[in-house]
Amino acid sequence: MEQLYNAYNQLIKSVDTGFLRYVYGQIKWTGRMLGLVGPRGVGKTTMLLQHIKLHLPVEKTLYVSADSLYFVDHTLVELAERFVKQGGGHLVVDEIHKYVGWSRELKQIYDTHSDLQVIFTGSSILDIYKGVADLSRRAPIYEMQGLSFREYLYLFHRIEVPVYTLDDILAHKAEIPGVAHPLPMFRDYLKRGYYPFGRDEDYERELGQVIYQTMEGDIPQYAMMNVSTGRKLRQLLVIISKSVPFKPVMTKLAEMVGVSRNQLGDYLLYMERAGMIVQLRDDTGGIRGLGKVEKVYIDNTNLAYVLGNNATDIGNLRETFFFNQMRVNNDVVSSSKADFVIGGRTFEVGGKGKGQKQIADTAEGYIVKDDIETGYLNVVPLWAFGLNY
Repeated sequence: MEQLYNAYNQLIKSVDTGFLRYVYGQIKWTGRMLGLVGPRGVGKTTMLLQHIKLHLPVEKTLYVSADSLYFVDHTLVELAERFVKQGGGHLVVDEIHKYVGWSRELKQIYDTHSDLQVIFTGSSILDIYKGVADLSRRAPIYEMQGLSFREYLYLFHRIEVPVYTLDDILAHKAEIPGVAHPLPMFRDYLKRGYYPFGRDEDYERELGQVIYQTMEGDIPQYAMMNVSTGRKLRQLLVIISKSVPFKPVMTKLAEMVGVSRNQLGDYLLYMERAGMIVQLRDDTGGIRGLGKVEKVYIDNTNLAYVLGNNATDIGNLRETFFFNQMRVNNDVVSSSKADFVIGGRTFEVGGKGKGQKQIADTAEGYIVKDDIETGYLNVVPLWAFGLNY
C-alpha cells in the first residue's frame, strides 16, 4: 500500500490545474459514489487528479489504477477497509473496468463504509454500463468526450474563448478573440486536436494504439467474441472513414465483415458505446435519437484521418465534425431533406460553394460552410460550431 501512496503523490505533484475540461463543472462531486466514463485518451485521469489537487484533502485521498499489481493479491474491498481504518475519506479508482467483478465490490464498499467517498472512471463504456445495474441508483455516471475546438484553442494555443450557445452561433456572435484567420488552427484541430495527447510527437502512433486496444481488446472482451472478429470490425472502421457520409446497408456490411446481419447491429452499438463510431438516427424514437439509424460516422475527425489516411472523404469530415461537436449539448437527428435537424432547425453542411437547395422548403434552415471565416444571414462557418462546449 505504501507503493500506491508513493505513485499517487508523484502524480499529484505533476498534474497541471490550469485547464479544466467542459464536464468538470457539471459533475456533482460531493456524492458518496460517482463514475466518469468516456473513450480512451480523452483526459479522464487528468481531470480526477486535478479535482483531488484542487478540492480534496490530499492526505485523506488515495488514487489508484485498477490494473495496479497491488490487485494481484488484494481486492478492492480489502483496500477500502484498510484505507478507511487509516483515516482515508476519498478513494479514487481509475480504469475500473480492468478489475474483474468491480461493480459488486463497489456496491459492498458503498453499503459498508458510509463515510467513504468513491470516485471511479472507465474507458470501456460498455463494461461500465453493464456493471451499473449492480450499483442501482448509488452511483450517477457522467460521460465525457474529447476536446472541442474551443478547448483545443486554449490547451494548444492558450487562446481563451467563451462557450457559445447554438443561438449565439446562429446569430453570428461566435468569435475567437485576437484571431482574424481561424481556418489554419481549425484544420490542425481536425487532424490532431480532439485528444489532449495530440501535442505528442508520436500522436498518430498513440491514437493507433487507442484504436487497437478498443477494437481488439475492449470490445471482444465485452462481447466475448474472438480476436478475428475484432479485426473485422476494425476493417469496418476503415471503410466508414473513407466513405461519403455512410448510410448502412446492413446485409452488405454483414457480408463485408463476415458476420451475420443480426450480429452487425449489436457490433455497431458496441463500437458506438466504445467511442469509435456514432450513429445518426431519425426522430421516430423521440429524445436522444433512439429511432432508426440513417447514417454511420467515425466518432471524430482525428480518428477519421488516422484510419482513412489521404483517402478520407472531405464531406464525411465536415459532417463528422458538426455532429461530434453539437451532440454534447443538443439532440441531433437526421433530416429527410438535408443533413441534420436540431430543435426544428435544419442544417446542410458543405464547402464554400454549397447552395441553398437542400433547405429551400424548410421552416428554418441553415447552410454550414467550411472554408469561410465569417457568416452572414443563414450561412454559418463550420468552425464556429466547435465553440459550443
